[in-house]
Amino acid sequence: MADEKMEIPSIELLRKELEREESRYHFRRTILTITGILVVAAAITALLATRLFVLLEINGASMAPTLNEGEIVILRQTKDIETGDLVGFYYGGKILLKRAIGSAGDYIDIDEEGNVYVNNEMISEPYLEEKKLGRCELDFPYQVPEGMIFVLGDNRAVSIDSRIKAIGCVEDGQIVGKVAFRAWPFARIGSLD
Repeated sequence: MADEKMEIPSIELLRKELEREESRYHFRRTILTITGILVVAAAITALLATRLFVLLEINGASMAPTLNEGEIVILRQTKDIETGDLVGFYYGGKILLKRAIGSAGDYIDIDEEGNVYVNNEMISEPYLEEKKLGRCELDFPYQVPEGMIFVLGDNRAVSIDSRIKAIGCVEDGQIVGKVAFRAWPFARIGSLD
């Protein structure tokens, strides 16, 4: 056995083995890089989903025809709400969606035909299919209290909103944000800003 000679591999064989090892190294490195990118992307997505945006499915018909049952929208978390924005706010452990109509100090009036006035000026509401007073427990004109906003659903006949004392005006602390984007169904995907 001591007389057996060790065979030295050819240069070609060594080159092939070196190529195979380099290939394995590059494959492992690529897999680790991709895994790292996916972990970072997942962390960023989770951060955005919990801190900047809220995904919400529409339940009910109070915002029809603007938002319909089963549609999915994305709320951008903000307290910067303007008249006309679609606002998400906490009520009874749920997030409700309504349209901001007036803010602190504004005088709101709704006549029998369903025309809405803010500070004695009738507002244009092209998003409504039908104007209605709907169920209302307020005496008009109504002044929006400090630190609150007055909200109405777009489907005034069925919406329970600031006209009902149980919900009333929405406090700043209840506000989650405003609807920024409709994500589902595909046929209606788009911005709602």
